[in-house]
Amino acid sequence: MEWMSDPSAGAWLRERLDAGHETMHGVVPRGFPAYVRVFHPAIVRSLPGRAVPTAEELVRMPEPEQRDLMDRFVDEPATWAQTATAFGTVLHPLAQWLRIARTPADADGQALIAPDGREFIAPMEGELEQDLLAALAAHLVDHTQTPDAGFAALWEGRGGLLGFFGITPSRGFATISDDPNHQAMLDRSTRDPFNNVFRKPTWQEGILSREISEGPRLPLTDRNHVLFSAPPSAFADPDWVLHAPWRDRVAEEHGFPPSAQGPSILWPEDRAWVMVSEVDFDSTIVAGSPALIEAICADERLEAFPIPEGAALADTVNR
Repeated sequence: MEWMSDPSAGAWLRERLDAGHETMHGVVPRGFPAYVRVFHPAIVRSLPGRAVPTAEELVRMPEPEQRDLMDRFVDEPATWAQTATAFGTVLHPLAQWLRIARTPADADGQALIAPDGREFIAPMEGELEQDLLAALAAHLVDHTQTPDAGFAALWEGRGGLLGFFGITPSRGFATISDDPNHQAMLDRSTRDPFNNVFRKPTWQEGILSREISEGPRLPLTDRNHVLFSAPPSAFADPDWVLHAPWRDRVAEEHGFPPSAQGPSILWPEDRAWVMVSEVDFDSTIVAGSPALIEAICADERLEAFPIPEGAALADTVNR
């Protein structure tokens, strides 16, 4: 995988996108025979023997009781079908999380308590988790003549991806020090709005190099992307993050496990299909052949439904 200083290989995508967002084609290219929507899994949190307390209830508990409850929480992946069953709603290809989980008007839908007392946490937006991307990619490579040649585009706006000129870094990592004077100095340096105004902006490092951070972008509708040459076959390996040039090595230096942003857009050199994980979508859309869409829908590891060209991801079934 290598950065492409000339992003023109992605220009064909722009020609197939709509200017607005009335349908999915503001981000998903038109002109393919078939489309499929792969739902990102949610998380269900249960507490054996009792209902999960609300945030307000948890805050009112004595600290020892809070810690005891937190130790007994069980978190597991949850499909949208399981969520719909829990909330008494209907799963269908164009379902929306907020309606599937019966989100009240004054709630953000990130964590909701089902009638049976379990808490459902909203799916991750913008990318499939590592193992599911590998499962999906295994089908993608079977339906292209160029499995070892292709392209991956990353949305430039992900925190920490790109470096920039500024006063403070775009992200920080917690520091632990036994020296209270040293810690106080760190706190002052990062939380001093008066003096920060007069500081001269300097280059703040991102995950990607300064050359890439300041380099050309692939502009698509409302978003710019950093483009890499990337064989689709690489993503069929669950350990693909270890080989991605945008691997977050800075986070690893602070004790975090290896990680890398999933591709926002992935396609093979022969353009047999395209995969889109739009940053605001809680599902991934694949456009390709009917055979590819059928294979994805038949995979029990993936929760997927075929959708028509021109689909608007609007839930008109659950009210």
